[in-house]
Amino acid sequence: MASLSLTQIRGSNSVTEFAQLRLRTQRGRSKIGFLKVVGSQGQSQGEPDLSVTVNGLHMPNPFVIGSGPPGTNYTVMKRAFDEGWGAVIAKTVSLDAAKVINVTPRYARLRAGANGSAKGQIIGWENIELISDRPLETMLKEFKQLKEEYPDRILIASIMEEYNKAAWEELIDRVEQTGIDALEINFSCPHGMPERKMGAAVGQDCALLEEVCGWINAKATVPVWAKMTPNITDITQPARVALKSGCEGVAAINTIMSVMGINLKTLRPEPCVEGYSTPGGYSSKAVHPIALGKVMNIAKLMKSEFDSEKYSLSGIGGVETGGDAAEFILVGANTVQVCTGVMMHGYGLVKKLSDELKDFMKMHNFSSIEDFRGTSLEYFTTHTDLVRRQQEAIQQRKAVKNGLQSDKDWTGDGFVKESESMVSN
Repeated sequence: MASLSLTQIRGSNSVTEFAQLRLRTQRGRSKIGFLKVVGSQGQSQGEPDLSVTVNGLHMPNPFVIGSGPPGTNYTVMKRAFDEGWGAVIAKTVSLDAAKVINVTPRYARLRAGANGSAKGQIIGWENIELISDRPLETMLKEFKQLKEEYPDRILIASIMEEYNKAAWEELIDRVEQTGIDALEINFSCPHGMPERKMGAAVGQDCALLEEVCGWINAKATVPVWAKMTPNITDITQPARVALKSGCEGVAAINTIMSVMGINLKTLRPEPCVEGYSTPGGYSSKAVHPIALGKVMNIAKLMKSEFDSEKYSLSGIGGVETGGDAAEFILVGANTVQVCTGVMMHGYGLVKKLSDELKDFMKMHNFSSIEDFRGTSLEYFTTHTDLVRRQQEAIQQRKAVKNGLQSDKDWTGDGFVKESESMVSN
């Protein structure tokens, strides 16, 4: 990964005050004893409290490093903790890294205005990058080292395997031995991995997803999040299967299958590798509205069919500002993941996100994340209902303007006002 321009903002001890409340959740098939997802209390009045407790895991803020290059090794994950991110999800690992072979270049960007201009704002980012190509043993050593150095910070391992129960069980066992706090299951990588019946190949097949989730949840002893693919007609279907199969949380969305563009001079697709390319995953600002819609649908599902207080939802997609994060929380997300944003702006982005989210909370007198989480969900309805609501509103406005429409509309309580409403000026 190319070096990024980074500015250290805070030290590693800046959020250790939150350590006192961190809890580990032990899991099993019975699902007894799962902890409620709540906002933390106790911060001084006047200053909004960004801390959250999700599946028993306490975070100083809801901002999570999303699985990808920003969590690819010890050095960058340490940097994320030092800068103050609420949690870190490492880049996805599997048992046999030797099968993972990346190419270069593997990124392409879309800019506002005339694409190809070096001055336009980056609004879209495509990658054809695979999961971690580092040896599993190396990654496990680094997980363990991070947990030893930051025992009170939340480290989540992202894992993926082929369609093999024994392989999944071995991977879970080895990863959990490092002391990680939770697992995120990559059921959503859109390129490369599906060819091996991994990633989106599982997330797009609900029968396969149910079976694999069963294997995972029978083995795992830490909370499990299922990361959903947006490359499916109805994202609530796999989300429902994952939750019914034992997962404590859902993360959405992973990248959107895309072709960034064609070079009109060479007639070759981008990113171009020896003259060729392959469809990849699309992220950054342009996917934010799509991600909001998917997360909103999952949140409504969780609210209507599950005890949503026992489960968590992590929103992902195009987050670069505190306002972007607030939108995910307003439609029901407990946490907000950032990956491409870190690649573009550096690890210090978390301070900007936190400050802007606090400003939003102050504007509405919200003291905690739970004060406004899911607030906007009730305002989503069907188009048929929108038509009905508008017709009723039009009729009410006509009634106010023109007076009563029929003798049956007179009421005793409002008789004087009703009479005045029909007086000609």
